[in-house]
Amino acid sequence: MAQHNNFGKKGEALAVELLKQNGCKISAINWRFQRFEIDIVAETNDEIIFVEVKSRGTSYFGNPEEFISRGQQKRIIEAAHQYIEQFDIDKEARFDVISVLRENGQLIAEHIDNAFSAFD
Repeated sequence: MAQHNNFGKKGEALAVELLKQNGCKISAINWRFQRFEIDIVAETNDEIIFVEVKSRGTSYFGNPEEFISRGQQKRIIEAAHQYIEQFDIDKEARFDVISVLRENGQLIAEHIDNAFSAFD
C-alpha cells in the first residue's frame, strides 16, 4: 500500500475513535454508492452524520478541510441521500469534516460540525 494511502487510513481510524469518544455509533466506514463514497457514517440518537475525513502531512498549502471542493461536497450529499433512502433513515442529517494533520510526528484531529450543508 502506498504511504499516502496508509496515512489516510490512519487518519480515518483516528476519526472513528474521535467520533466514538463523542458518543457516536459508527454505522459504516467507506460506504459506496456507484462512484460516490462516504468516509464515515455515524449516528447519535437524534442525527445521522456523514463525515468526510481529510488528512494532510502539513498545513503548508492550507488546512485539510480547505481541500474539499464544491464538487466533492455534492457527491457526498448525493451518496448521503442514497444512504438515507436505502436504509430508510428517519433522522436529521448533517455533514461534518474531520481534519487530520501531522504535527511533530503526531496526528492531530479536529472535528468540524456542520462543515457544509445540502442547501448551500
